[in-house]
Order: sequence, then structure tokens, then C-alpha cells
Amino acid sequence: MSNKRPSSPLQGSCHCGAVRLTLPAAPEMASSCNCSLCRRTGGIWAYYQLGSVVIQGHPGNTESYTWGDRSMRNFRCKTCGIITHWEPIEPTPGSRHGVNLRNFEPELLASVVVRQFDGADTWQFLD
Repeated sequence: MSNKRPSSPLQGSCHCGAVRLTLPAAPEMASSCNCSLCRRTGGIWAYYQLGSVVIQGHPGNTESYTWGDRSMRNFRCKTCGIITHWEPIEPTPGSRHGVNLRNFEPELLASVVVRQFDGADTWQFLD
């Protein structure tokens, strides 16, 4: 992990650029989950208050996938298929959404503590 914190605004995109994300600030922490979806996609998730991340091209250039307990939608670009973020299906006050940090420059991910999350079994952090 690097000690250098990236400055705002922090911008990233899917592979083809049809979906662009702007973070309000660099995250302090992110998670790597081992659930059946995350272990296949390799997403590293940072969490923000719902609506605080600017997502250009959404919903026009995204499609969603819902599974499991049907509490959240995972979004990917319609063109290149890259997973960009997830949102709660039924947001409540204070809801958050997850942003896939793999869509940003490698320096951002290098500056963040990534915790291992057991989404496959215990729903607890493993570290």
C-alpha cells in the first residue's frame, strides 16, 4: 500500500468508456469479497453514500443483474461488460452503494487498505 493519497476528483471508467465514475473522495478502505459473484468478477469494492458518486452513462449504458437475496443490483456496461457498481434495490435513508475500484487507475487501489470479506459464508471480515 502506498502512503500517497490520490486527490479529488477521482475518475474512472469501464473498459470502453461508456460508463464513467467520479468519486467524491478517495476511499480509506475497500473490500475483496469471496461470494459467488465477486470471486468470479474480481471486483474490489469501495462504499459511498448512495448518490454521492457521479455515474455518467447510467442507466442508459448499463444493464443490471440481481441474484441471491435480491437486495442489490449489480451493474455492468452494456458494451464491454465490465462491472462498475452495485446499488440497493430498495434504498433507505443512509443507504450506500459499492463502486468497483478496478475501474480506476492502479494508483488508487494501491493507496487503499483492502480487507477480505467472507460473503460466501459468515458475512464477516476475515482479517
